[in-house]
Amino acid sequence: MKKRILLSSPTMHGEEMEYVKEAFDKNWIAPLGFNCDNFEKEMDSYLCQNIKEKFYTLALCSGTSALHLAVKLAGVQRGDVVLCSDMTFAATVNPVSYEGGIQVFVDSEPDTWNMDPVALEKAFQKYPNAKAVVMAHLYGTPAKLDELLEVCKRHNAIMIEDAAESLSATYKGRQTGTFGKYNAISFNGNKIITTSGGGMLITENEASRKKAFFWATQSRENAPWYQHEEVGYNYRMSNVVAGIGRGQLLHLDEHRELKEKIYNRYKEAFASLPVKMNPYLDYTKPNFWLSCLLVDENCSVNPLDIMNKLAENNVEARPIWKPMHMQPVFKSNDFITAYDKPFDEKVFEKGLCLPSDIKMTEQEQDYIIDIIKGCFN
Repeated sequence: MKKRILLSSPTMHGEEMEYVKEAFDKNWIAPLGFNCDNFEKEMDSYLCQNIKEKFYTLALCSGTSALHLAVKLAGVQRGDVVLCSDMTFAATVNPVSYEGGIQVFVDSEPDTWNMDPVALEKAFQKYPNAKAVVMAHLYGTPAKLDELLEVCKRHNAIMIEDAAESLSATYKGRQTGTFGKYNAISFNGNKIITTSGGGMLITENEASRKKAFFWATQSRENAPWYQHEEVGYNYRMSNVVAGIGRGQLLHLDEHRELKEKIYNRYKEAFASLPVKMNPYLDYTKPNFWLSCLLVDENCSVNPLDIMNKLAENNVEARPIWKPMHMQPVFKSNDFITAYDKPFDEKVFEKGLCLPSDIKMTEQEQDYIIDIIKGCFN
């Protein structure tokens, strides 16, 4: 195939440019502004569907900055232990280091590939003074939130929810990103909607949002001169990219439905192969950001061989996130599992992320399916 099929690329619709043009017409190009304000309000309305609680959103330059401010709001300081998802992107856990905390990684479970509540309880037994828990919803699949929240509550620990990959996914009808005390979503270029780069912090109370806004704008005090009494950051979102986000948000549910169709077509096509798709709980609704397969343990087919065969045919696929406890930068950090062999290692060894671009045609997906099936002949 001459045209390269991508893993997950941005999909623009036209409304985005209208909001961007308004920013140019009003010469409001700098951070902050009407697009940022309205993007926050519109996202807040979206996230708070079907719930009584009110949340407060803060548009930022990245999902990582949102996670950093969440860690800071949680009061993590030098030497504090933070229990973290193990199978995730490094951005989930790096902000703990920014504040001098110590990550202890927690294995996943097979029902969702997310943080294992049994392993989390085991981690608290070893680290009873752990300050917070940072958990991610892998590839847009909601974790076992009731169980995880119950463990956190019992040990008086703050949950930080990394919903960077799971915007529009729901757990028992409620949007992910609204379960933790502090939460983060991402609008990176490959996410289900994008602002090219950006993120959002979601907090339970207005005071936390105000404090995060203060830090995100260089901790500038209310004085006629530039007065700084705390270390701050340049984390605010541009009024221009916020306009892109507003246009994208109009199509979020449409994107989710297209992602689900891609997942289901893969699942049906691979029903006779020794593979399983990334699983989810029947009372959750993933956003199916990335469709992934897991080759059966007793099967000799190597996922990297599948990836290379796809690459030879101009198709992009990627390995599953390499677990954090296997990363050289965290070689000294502890890792807690409830299994004889860590579950995360099994998924990394036998898993693969498949093309999940919503612009992919059914004919292109059939082409991909045929290549993968050929690897098992």
